[in-house]
Amino acid sequence: MKTARVVIITGLSGSGKSTALRALEDIGFYCVDNMPVVLLPKFLNIQSDTTKDVREFALVMDLREKSFLEKYTKIFGRLKESGYRIEILFLDSSDESLLHRFSETRRVHPLSAKGSVMDGINLEREKLAPLKQMADKIIDTTSCNVHQLKDIIQRHFLASSSGRKLVIHVTSFGYRYGVPSDADIVLDVRFLSNPYFVEDLKHFDGHNPLVRDYVLGSEESRIFIQKMYELMAFLIPLYEKEGKSRLNIALGCTGGRHRSVVLANQLGSHFLDKNYMVTINHRDISKS
Repeated sequence: MKTARVVIITGLSGSGKSTALRALEDIGFYCVDNMPVVLLPKFLNIQSDTTKDVREFALVMDLREKSFLEKYTKIFGRLKESGYRIEILFLDSSDESLLHRFSETRRVHPLSAKGSVMDGINLEREKLAPLKQMADKIIDTTSCNVHQLKDIIQRHFLASSSGRKLVIHVTSFGYRYGVPSDADIVLDVRFLSNPYFVEDLKHFDGHNPLVRDYVLGSEESRIFIQKMYELMAFLIPLYEKEGKSRLNIALGCTGGRHRSVVLANQLGSHFLDKNYMVTINHRDISKS
């Protein structure tokens, strides 16, 4: 267990720590938000006994936890001396950007209860300065939107832990609810026979073995899947060559419950077999 990778996500409030945590979760890290630093040693000991297959952890720790500032130096140091691979990821941002984000979200800065948001930002910078100096990686998120920050995070951590730098997100959807706005590639599978019109199948979704066999059993489906794999074999190396770190592939049918679910699962499994980092999401499976 002491060979496990433990990433501590910290930094200024409003700098994107939650986004960073989700980005690491998408590439296979076991993630925990706002864990008290005093519980970290016990948490790692428990995980060593119960989840030996998990080798990468990401935890957000910051000023929301009152004992964090006075405890983190000793605890991180002790864990490193014990052999744990502790990495500190510190997120920073400009004052103007942080003020804008707090204004947009209308959240209260954790250190501005008795003053302005700017007062809280200044105080937090001062208190976190020693931790920033300890950081293994510092990311300035001033000019990053959510997607750009996820790209930066995933590119950095995949590059150092895996031969694959491209994270593939496969999504099924229903055209009646609209095409996913972040899709890079959209495949329309409405030409396949629809299980919805089969009385014994219409009430199940694409995870059901009967629905899966129905969708995959046709000649059209078999030909389409083969051509889909060939298309991906052509495109993926080109995306990787261009340095793309995340690829969103969306497969759509009418309601997003049957055909697109089956094909998304099929494509996701194909990429997993190729050792890519893959997430599979069925956006509309519960809507129809």
